[in-house]
Amino acid sequence: MNAEQYLASLKPYPPQEAFFIATCRRIAYGGARGGGKSFAMRNKMILLAMAHPGIQILLLRRTFPELRENHILPLRKVLGRMAKYTESTKEFAFKNGSRIKLGYCQNEGDILQYQGQSYEVVAMEEATQFTELQYHALTECCRLSGYLRDGFIPRMYFTCNPGGVGHNWVKRLFIDKNYRQGENPEDYCFIKSTVYDNVFMMENNPSYINNLESLPPLRRAAMLEGNWDVFEGQCFPEFCREKHMISPFAIPEDWVRFAALDYGLDMTACLWFAHPPDKSCLCVYRELYKPNLLLSEAGEQIASLCQGEDIRYI
Repeated sequence: MNAEQYLASLKPYPPQEAFFIATCRRIAYGGARGGGKSFAMRNKMILLAMAHPGIQILLLRRTFPELRENHILPLRKVLGRMAKYTESTKEFAFKNGSRIKLGYCQNEGDILQYQGQSYEVVAMEEATQFTELQYHALTECCRLSGYLRDGFIPRMYFTCNPGGVGHNWVKRLFIDKNYRQGENPEDYCFIKSTVYDNVFMMENNPSYINNLESLPPLRRAAMLEGNWDVFEGQCFPEFCREKHMISPFAIPEDWVRFAALDYGLDMTACLWFAHPPDKSCLCVYRELYKPNLLLSEAGEQIASLCQGEDIRYI
């Protein structure tokens, strides 16, 4: 069986198919419960191993019990004689030289075990359970191994739900698309999938959908609808992207502008506001959010951002 035949046997639904064929360097899938994330991730790794002889793949979960239940056991059942599994190293070796190695990073320091290793593909299952430090450390491993026999470009795959210790960095990259220096927007894509896309679940386990629909409002919005702006413990649970965010516009000259500052050496936050003369609305049009600034440095940066504007007061 080749990769095309294997893909046809999977009968993926549209979001999974989009995940299987995506080729950018950072690909995230999911966003809600029941969207078939683990199934998609496992089978994408198999497809890559079959299609690219010699490819080296690292598939990770945060803890070993999760890794065993979600991937080791299902992969052993699916692959059978297609690949040889070695328990001591937790890896599947394919006859074409490809390899899927399974690992976990329960503690922050566990990431050091992958230092100096090379994988054309690094896959982080439930990425929001990983810290940003672990993510960045794993990007260092995503490089050509020397075993691959074609022109494959190294890439990373992610599955994710809102919430968790890694919520902010995953949301920044794939939902907000707020990129930093050195991050190329064209390298990132997010493929949303919810339980309503999962035909098998809808037909065979409708009670699970009922369970999700009966969750408390905030958790239901995150786990059922895939809303990244609401999660338990956030400061403003009423925040709604559709209601509270608007497209950029030129601020009229007669609007009043002012700023609000919360200084701290650990973090300085400053917001710039504008409102019309009748005070019918209030818009935040700029922010500064930066750590480790001396008061004088914070003042200089704020003053620089205020240049050319009539800021009534701070």
